[in-house]
Amino acid sequence: MSETTIPAAARLELEQGLAALGLAHSHAAPLLAYLALLLRWNRAYNLTAIRDPHEMVGKHLLDSLAMHASVDAIAAAGGSLADLGAGAGLPGIPLAIVKPGLQVTLVEANGKKARFLREAVRTLPLPNARVVEARIEAIDATASFDAITARALASLPQLLALGGHLLKPGGVLLALKGAVPDAEIAALPPGWRLQAVRPLTVPGLAAERHLVVVGRAPDTSSGVPGGAS
Repeated sequence: MSETTIPAAARLELEQGLAALGLAHSHAAPLLAYLALLLRWNRAYNLTAIRDPHEMVGKHLLDSLAMHASVDAIAAAGGSLADLGAGAGLPGIPLAIVKPGLQVTLVEANGKKARFLREAVRTLPLPNARVVEARIEAIDATASFDAITARALASLPQLLALGGHLLKPGGVLLALKGAVPDAEIAALPPGWRLQAVRPLTVPGLAAERHLVVVGRAPDTSSGVPGGAS
């Protein structure tokens, strides 16, 4: 499927959404190429339950990009982000497209989804992205990433249990959530603390969205930053 097969209304929604998010119009073409690839593979691999291109623009592409400002500093420094349980590549691939300085690792244990991710990275192409086909907790990359992120994967405590070991000192979990997950925040494990809850506006979507930022708590017993993961 080529970009031209994406309905005009969906292309227009993406272009308007990029403008509303303060992102360059030039990102539209690679994002549409990714969307076209996802639509084609979705027919055989069932990568996402959403199959309408217009709906995919808002609920997948723009929803993923609503957090882009929160990775600006990491991208500017050439830092790294791991997308845990990346699935069809959301939010990792859209972020890799609009932030070429961001080094994105797409972590996915499902073989079919990992194959799609490798194809997307190869054909788009995305030199700043790579795919790791493995379970999150099995990755031997301790203290390797400036940030980890996940979208509709697990609770905050579960995400930290699975992937907290991947964060560098000072690294953060950037968790995409709907309503503010007060119970999950209250259940954060020892050694971790809430840093911020940022309301997100997704162009064209009325749904409530928040980015929850969690980092390691200072080790008050020794006077230096630290904590368990």
